[in-house]
Amino acid sequence: MLDDTLLDDPSRLADTDTGGLLRASAMAGAQVRAIAEAAEEAGVGRLAEDRPRALVLVTRPGIGVAASQLLAALLTTACPVPVVLAEAVPSWIGALDLVIAHTDDPGDVVLAESLDRATRRGARVIVTAPPDGPVAAAAAGRGVLLPPRVPVPTGFGFARALTAGLVVVGALGLLRTDIPELADELDREAERDHPMHESFVNPAKSLALRVADRTPLLWGLDPAATAVAWHAAFVLASHAGVVSDVAGYQQAIGRAALHRAAVQSSSGNDLFADPDDEQPTQPRVLLLAVGRGDAAEATRRAAEATLAGADVIRLDEVTGGDATCAAVLALRFELAALYLGLAAGTIGGPGYFASAAV
Repeated sequence: MLDDTLLDDPSRLADTDTGGLLRASAMAGAQVRAIAEAAEEAGVGRLAEDRPRALVLVTRPGIGVAASQLLAALLTTACPVPVVLAEAVPSWIGALDLVIAHTDDPGDVVLAESLDRATRRGARVIVTAPPDGPVAAAAAGRGVLLPPRVPVPTGFGFARALTAGLVVVGALGLLRTDIPELADELDREAERDHPMHESFVNPAKSLALRVADRTPLLWGLDPAATAVAWHAAFVLASHAGVVSDVAGYQQAIGRAALHRAAVQSSSGNDLFADPDDEQPTQPRVLLLAVGRGDAAEATRRAAEATLAGADVIRLDEVTGGDATCAAVLALRFELAALYLGLAAGTIGGPGYFASAAV
């Protein structure tokens, strides 16, 4: 059962959050500054002086998957360098390629073997990972290892993983991001979502209540928003035990039965319906928007016309480019998942993290 009164009781929230997870999530801005500083000290700029033949983003289990998906989406189809998403370094890797990877698991054997293969073949490698273990050993002396400087629990390194990738592609001249501005905006979002703020003015708490006892349909209105939706589904499952549907909107409308249910649930036709009669499995449509171009606006208008009662989540208050907007939206969902998990009593327990052995 969801104890929604907990959300507006800061002292009870603090007592319930014994692991300090809300504070850990709010340190996203600090993670951005720390990893940017570490990358500069490690000479990432010099490593990326020449554009590679291909940019390989290794997606190992955990938050790194969505971070890589988001980085690929931000680069878009106009990127002059092929961007490859893969669970392991591909067999064709060579000296002209560049590999970016992230893991929270220092003993990830598959990643360690991949990095060893990439470095032996002369590829440039940048990996964010703990400083000890097989993964770190595989990158030591032959690649750039960026260990965490801001200690947070496993699964709270999305900002670190994304920033490392943004720094690299920025050095390559593929995508420019104002990293200090990104860190500042994440700090501002953490302040907006502070536990002291009540639900009606706290965006993360409000979001948590919107998806409570419903099945969230997280549909992205642009590729970057869809990548954020994957991260949102991951954190909702991890912290609140909530199962979500994720799709780009164009893909979502092709699934006739689910789209029809979404239209019905968001229509609000029955003004006299008893909210207590709603089934827990009834969907809640959340349309995520990051891109601000003409194509993204056209998709948003079409979606709103069809799903009149859907929640459109776009951060007009956030300055900066798409990378900053996406990172802030990801943080909001992470904090919402934590609030929901604390109120539902689902945070922690066995299986909170499992090593990626295969």
